[in-house]
Amino acid sequence: MISASAIRWVLKPAVFVAALGPVGWLVWAGLTGHLSANPLSDLTNETGLWALRFICITLAITPFRRLTGWHAAIRFRRMTGLFAFFYGSLHFLTYVIADRFAGLDFPDGIVAWSTVVNLAVSVGDDIYKRPFITIGFTTLMLLLPLAVTSTAGWIRRLGGKQWQALHRLIYVAALTAILHYWWLVKADLTSPQRYALVVGALLMFRLVWARSRASAPVRQKSATT
Repeated sequence: MISASAIRWVLKPAVFVAALGPVGWLVWAGLTGHLSANPLSDLTNETGLWALRFICITLAITPFRRLTGWHAAIRFRRMTGLFAFFYGSLHFLTYVIADRFAGLDFPDGIVAWSTVVNLAVSVGDDIYKRPFITIGFTTLMLLLPLAVTSTAGWIRRLGGKQWQALHRLIYVAALTAILHYWWLVKADLTSPQRYALVVGALLMFRLVWARSRASAPVRQKSATT
């Protein structure tokens, strides 16, 4: 059994560094010319995929803990959830810069209040008119309160039950992330389908587990009568 100190000082830092690996590789690839002819598209796609992957990893921690009995795995869930928000934010920021900001006119120069206003209007209009952008932005907004309330202080403020209820938004965020990816790809749906199967299996595990736990007292009671 891995000790608590080893988890805190060895495993968690190792996982943290590994989770930064994708963005580190993207920075390296961008600086050394190892991205494609459309590097901004690469950045947008990769950060979006890693956001979805970290959502899946976060959802997988509880089934992993229950199947293996290694309850310390739960100590990594906050970190992986925050990395899902981190990569989702990078995904959205890259879209804002590559798609919206690049298409603006700058009558008063780039560094001007009108640029901020025009960018906000452009992004808002795109979110309103393009469904896959709408659902992607919704996913990020679902992850935002989870990131904000991820600290122990917020758990105390909200109380355990309310905090757990709030963090069930990760289930909705997983579904909207899949839908966003599905609508974005349009042509070859192989990759979105795979992620949909993974998310579906992880959510189904929770449903089956919850039902089995709910029926356990009934079975025990009937066995004793």
